[in-house]
Order: sequence, then C-alpha cells, then structure tokens
Amino acid sequence: MVAPVAGQSIEQNYQEISEMKAGGSIRATLLVSALLLALSACQKHESEGPAEHAGKEIDKVVAKAGQQVEKAGEEINKVVEKAGQQVEKAGEAIQDAAKGDKK
Repeated sequence: MVAPVAGQSIEQNYQEISEMKAGGSIRATLLVSALLLALSACQKHESEGPAEHAGKEIDKVVAKAGQQVEKAGEEINKVVEKAGQQVEKAGEAIQDAAKGDKK
C-alpha cells in the first residue's frame, strides 16, 4: 500500500495505486504470453528421447507456475483495489472532519 505523502491529495495516492495495479497486470500478461510462445515452439516428435521428455515436463511445470502467478496477480489486484477504496474513505473522512473544524 502506498503511504500518503505530505502535499499529495487522495486522488494522487489513488492514481499511484491504480498505476501499480496496471503494472502488475501487464507483467502477468507478458509472462503468460512468453510461456504460451515457449509451449507453442515445442513440436511433437515420433521418437521421444530423454531430453525431449524432460523438456515436456519442464514445459508443464512452467505452465503451472504461470497459472499460479496469474492467480496471485489477480489476488494482488483485489487487495490493491480494496486498499484504494479504504484510502478513499479515509480521505473523505478527513475532509469531512476538516469541514467540521472550519464551521
């Protein structure tokens, strides 16, 4: 979570959180794309030697890891979104309290 910086508005902090969220999504998309490209480069051969078999097993592990990274990215996005909402609520409460002090 991004700590509020003196002189920054709630909107600026929320924008920073949104930018971090977008960066995580882009990284996850690039990782999955790279994994798909690597998997599509593998061709099936009639006679499979130990190296080919090992390569297929590595491909399976990498694909599973990519899925887990994508799921983790989705969870991070949920947490960041919730944190952004809480920051926004806190900012509104601070603004309401400041309005009360001025009266």
